[in-house]
Amino acid sequence: MGGAAAAGVAGTGQAQAFPASYYRAAVPELFTGLVRPPSYTPNLVIGSGFGGAISALRLAQAGQTVTVVERGFRWPRDPWRDIHANDTLPDGRAFWFRRSARMIAGNTAFFDSFGGIMDATVYDTMTVWRAACVGGGSMVFTGVMIQPQRTYFDALFGGLVPYEELDRVYYPRVRRMLNLSPMPQDVYRQQAFGHSREWDRQVSAAGYTPTPIDSIFNWDVVRAEGTGRCRPSASVGRSNHGNANGAKFDLNQSYLRLAEATGLARVHAGFEALSIGHDGGRYVVQGILRDPFGNSLGTTTIACDRLFLAAGSIGTSNLLVKAQAEKTLANLNEHVGAGWGTNGDVLVVRSFGRPAGISQGTPSASMIHDTRYGLPTTLENWYVPGVPLNLGIIPSLGMVFDESNRGRFTYRNGQVTLNWNKNGNADALDTCRRMNARIASASRTVPGAWPIIDSVSGMNWTAHPLGGAVIARATDAYGGVKGHPGLYVMDGALIPGSTGAVNPSLTISALAERNIEHVLKAGV
Repeated sequence: MGGAAAAGVAGTGQAQAFPASYYRAAVPELFTGLVRPPSYTPNLVIGSGFGGAISALRLAQAGQTVTVVERGFRWPRDPWRDIHANDTLPDGRAFWFRRSARMIAGNTAFFDSFGGIMDATVYDTMTVWRAACVGGGSMVFTGVMIQPQRTYFDALFGGLVPYEELDRVYYPRVRRMLNLSPMPQDVYRQQAFGHSREWDRQVSAAGYTPTPIDSIFNWDVVRAEGTGRCRPSASVGRSNHGNANGAKFDLNQSYLRLAEATGLARVHAGFEALSIGHDGGRYVVQGILRDPFGNSLGTTTIACDRLFLAAGSIGTSNLLVKAQAEKTLANLNEHVGAGWGTNGDVLVVRSFGRPAGISQGTPSASMIHDTRYGLPTTLENWYVPGVPLNLGIIPSLGMVFDESNRGRFTYRNGQVTLNWNKNGNADALDTCRRMNARIASASRTVPGAWPIIDSVSGMNWTAHPLGGAVIARATDAYGGVKGHPGLYVMDGALIPGSTGAVNPSLTISALAERNIEHVLKAGV
């Protein structure tokens, strides 16, 4: 955990803007069912995002008892309640035990310290946005799930993970499980997606052909928002802090729901794993149960026969690097902590586009890809978080295939920290800046939104942290940690800093499906 995040959990003693009763009334469900996990479980999964949820389901379907621990809380769904905070005026529900955060639009927001749904983990030269909730990243991402091109995938994995196998079996399996599909034309024509249509017009003027994007969004719910059959959420610029009406077909509606339905899997919310080790017979995990105000409800040590790390690149890397430094796991190799990257994330903006529509819907409609500006780059149609109205600002989320810039986690003064070059994303930003200038010139728009937002930004920020326990280096070819039978990595820590100029979630999920199938077949 980053130093700032750790300090946030401890609290600052400052007065709350809203009383505790405000949060208890808004989301009473967060305060119920907080039970310490058992002292022993055959299979323990740390984290409930894509890798953890998939591991839990497949283990349970194989008839095995599995316990999932998640530091964040289980957020309810309701078609009409205002359950989540928003980017425009966030309160404590927005971020995980912080009192302020620099928002994507460039402003700094201040709010109460509370167990919110999104964590901003701050290092000296990098800020990472990641989930802190049951369902992990599926609750807070923009729903985009894209398969990388084989050329980029093979360059990253060097043939150690066969692309053909994922393409034939595991990518399609995930698509079916999560009901992935591109935005339908009737949704695309809604007023909320006028910015998507304008985005397509602008990139087309520059000679690109926009390609539809597969998404996790439930289009029936998005349609219901447009006809007043549920509270507007996805259609009014909400996504980063959750969609309470179920607009995103998140893991709580898919893998986790199915895992718990077997009766063999149980999710323990509010429990953060602080350290991992081995007692000579079993793996042991020490952790703490907290309530949404950060108060301790007790500590517990869990023993397990098999341990599956799925706490995300930051969480999993933190546990492994700490275990290596403190010698609670004796045989971790030199690759633990290495190979970390930002997936080449860049925020790209143009302004003074043609006005179309009133609000900005959050689902992405389309993408373009270019290799002519230094590094292979994908730009995706996006919205402006924190600016729900359509003001003629047309953003993109850029992902640049950068194989060179990588960071490493190290242990110093009792904490795990990230060593990352403060200019490590400069090449990615430069590529996107040149690409954006071409589009702006052709579409007669203006790069950036002066004086608020630059043409490109994100030098020291990412929402797609990857690496730290790279597959076939720190682990074997199926995520088994080298030197430690029965210990597995099942999340984005496996991926060497990039998924090839696309969002990581589909590849993380496909790898998890592949790896857990191997574990079950091998019986190890």
